[in-house]
Amino acid sequence: MKKKSDYPYDVVIAGGLGHVGLPLGIVFASKGSKVCLFDRDQVKADIVKRGELPFIEYGAKSLLHDALKNGTLTVSLDASRISEARHVIVAIGTPVDEYLNPKVRAFLDFMGSIKMHLRTDQTIIVRSTVYPNTCRQILKHLGEDRQWLIAYCPERIVQGYSVKELAELPQIVAGVNREAQDRAAALFSRISPKIIRTSLAEAELVKLFSNAWRYIQFAVTNQFFMISQNFGVDYNRVRQAMTDGYGRAATLPSAGFAAGPCLLKDTMQLSAFSSNNFILGHAAMMINEGLPNFVVDQLRNKYDLASKKVGILGMAFKADVDDIRDSLSYKVGKILRFHGAKVLYSDEFVKDPTFVSKEELLSTCDIVIVGSPHSAYRQLTVNNGTDIIDLWGVIPSNGE
Repeated sequence: MKKKSDYPYDVVIAGGLGHVGLPLGIVFASKGSKVCLFDRDQVKADIVKRGELPFIEYGAKSLLHDALKNGTLTVSLDASRISEARHVIVAIGTPVDEYLNPKVRAFLDFMGSIKMHLRTDQTIIVRSTVYPNTCRQILKHLGEDRQWLIAYCPERIVQGYSVKELAELPQIVAGVNREAQDRAAALFSRISPKIIRTSLAEAELVKLFSNAWRYIQFAVTNQFFMISQNFGVDYNRVRQAMTDGYGRAATLPSAGFAAGPCLLKDTMQLSAFSSNNFILGHAAMMINEGLPNFVVDQLRNKYDLASKKVGILGMAFKADVDDIRDSLSYKVGKILRFHGAKVLYSDEFVKDPTFVSKEELLSTCDIVIVGSPHSAYRQLTVNNGTDIIDLWGVIPSNGE
């Protein structure tokens, strides 16, 4: 068994170049922890080694530059680095399969693939979103004949703002035993203002419930939007009247495409875990995933789409980031093309040679649908002849 001083690194993050692992590693390194980011993505590794970010993460670039310069942060494609850390944080993605069920086996297989590099005196911290009971399965997978120190500290950060939120938000910490929990709590206390200790089962549900709750909130407002549209009423005006000075309605979000790699996926995981009896979750999926069809159907009632050029303004799954994973803007475009429309895409952050500028899109399209409410769109001026479909209420000239 190694002593603490025998480990070259305080932390190795497996999946360290992803949206969860990279900012977490940068923040730990900025606090003086010796961090290694282990990943298998050569392209991202080269980018990060140059002091650049492979995706938008506000406030991280200067911290990354300093950490690389000071030697508190390194990047490696070598899995053997895992054996050189006191704490191993697992932050790999956890997708669902073609049947919309979580790929638990893929996660366990990854743990099996790095087992040769793990030691029982290391703290193994799962940061990824996992299906309930996965941490217990990891323990069995590694071998219950040994006293593994496995903790679960679910990530609850708004993508793109990790640096800010890691300094502000409490961290949920659970463990298979008290020592694992204590070690994980001590580690995250370096970067977090508050540690909330829970059981493993509680921590696993905290993560899934949080994302499912947010997804259901979006479904509620999107259903309200559809009801308003069918009634011939501007939902943004209804929502404004509901929330203005009325605290009990203040948390109602604006309507819009509820997408990205977490909300739908975690709602599906919770549904699978509850034997497909998560009725609210099922309803939310139908509403949020059905919103693109509703928008296009509304347009089909007004126009012959085969004779129209339609622009989608914003292709990222949320505002002011460059991540297009599971973005519903692409689903809207696919449906429009199915009905014969010519479709153009534009985005402020996503780099794609087929995209056009927002100015060209607005000047050449008959119809413009706001897919993502990027801040830059709040200053746009729209031609009177352009039909703007702005669920978010982000463009000032639309109905104001």
